[in-house]
This record gives sequence, structure tokens and C-alpha cells, in this order.
Amino acid sequence: MRALAASTGQFSVSLDTSEEGGQEEGWLELLANGLTFDLTGLAPQPSIEVPATAHTFGIAPGAETDAFQPVLVKPGPHLAAGGAMFPVVRTLAMIAANLAQLEGVKAVAWHPARAISEARYFRTSVMRWIEGGAFPGLGLTALVPTDDGGLESEGLSLFTGQELRMRPDVVMDRAEASKIALRLLNWLVEHGRITESYGFTGPSGETLRLEPVDSFGIVEVWRGSH
Repeated sequence: MRALAASTGQFSVSLDTSEEGGQEEGWLELLANGLTFDLTGLAPQPSIEVPATAHTFGIAPGAETDAFQPVLVKPGPHLAAGGAMFPVVRTLAMIAANLAQLEGVKAVAWHPARAISEARYFRTSVMRWIEGGAFPGLGLTALVPTDDGGLESEGLSLFTGQELRMRPDVVMDRAEASKIALRLLNWLVEHGRITESYGFTGPSGETLRLEPVDSFGIVEVWRGSH
């Protein structure tokens, strides 16, 4: 961990209790962007459980994860109240992307989206975002079909306080709908929570409407200018 921190320059090990004869061996405190995060599950601590996942990216659905030995990165205790603040979440994703390059790391699970991504896929997509590229909508969020034939995001609310819901008329072409969804996810993460209706131009030049449904924490999308 110290070697990785030194080579990347993007975080540091700010506390290692095992060096001071502490009883919490297998736990480190990491510092990045002035924020601290706890890394637990390292030996000799007992292994923690792999979280339940519903979405896979770069990994075959149903892949066996029982053989994985997970470690957990989470905001430190002083960030507990602000754990969902955008700078905290963004820094957490950056740390996870850096850990993903360690030898032997196979996958990264992102709990709010119930998603698990192949390590290189996660690192590449997240670091591209950190460096100014598009938000990694498939990895830090996921897209889920709804009962009425629409499409809904899972995990976006961690970043904006709202999930994206696309009505069935926007999802008739699933490939195009996915492109629209990824573009909207990126736009929403950049702009944050929306409180009024917006017009949005789709990839084929069509007009889409975005409307916040505040009582449900949802941004609904449909075709048309009205």
C-alpha cells in the first residue's frame, strides 16, 4: 500500500496502527484530497463478505465471487455525516481505482449500484472521469429495465439525490436508449440535483424532456417538447 501510494502520488497512508503495537492490525487510514478513508479486511483480519451484487461489468454474469477475498474502503468516521457529499464519493472512487491496479485484484464492487466491475475496466473508466472525461455510468451506476418497459438507473442518487427514469417511449430502441441514458447520467452528475424541467437533445436530434419528480427522488425522461 505504501509503495502504491508513493508511485501514484494520489493518496497516502496516514495511519497504520500495527506500526505502533496497536491491536487493529489489518486496518489502515488513507488520506486523499484532505479526506481520510478506512481500509479494512487486510490480513490478519478475518475476511469480510463479498457484497450482494446485481450488475456486472467486464465480468461474466453469475461469475463465482466466493473465492474473492474482499477489502473494504469507506469514508473515515469524521466523514460519516458527509459520506454522500460529491467530493467524498469522487475521492472514494479514485482511491478504489488506484487499488484496482494492485497485483491480484480481480474486481471492484461499488455498493450503491450493487455493481461489480472487472478491475481494469473499473480503473480505466473511473480514472478517465477523474481526469475530466465522461462519468462512468456503467460501473458507478447501473441501468435496470422497469416493469412498464422503461429504464431506470440504480446508484445515481448517491451523486445527485435523484435516480433517472426513462419512459417506455424513449426505450423502444434499447441500444439508442443506453446511449441516451449514459449521456444523461453524465449531464446529471455534472449539474447535480435538478429542480425544474429541462429540454435535452438526443443523439438523433430528437427533443427529450427531463422533469424532476421530487416526491420520489426521480428525474423522468420522455420524448417531445411539452
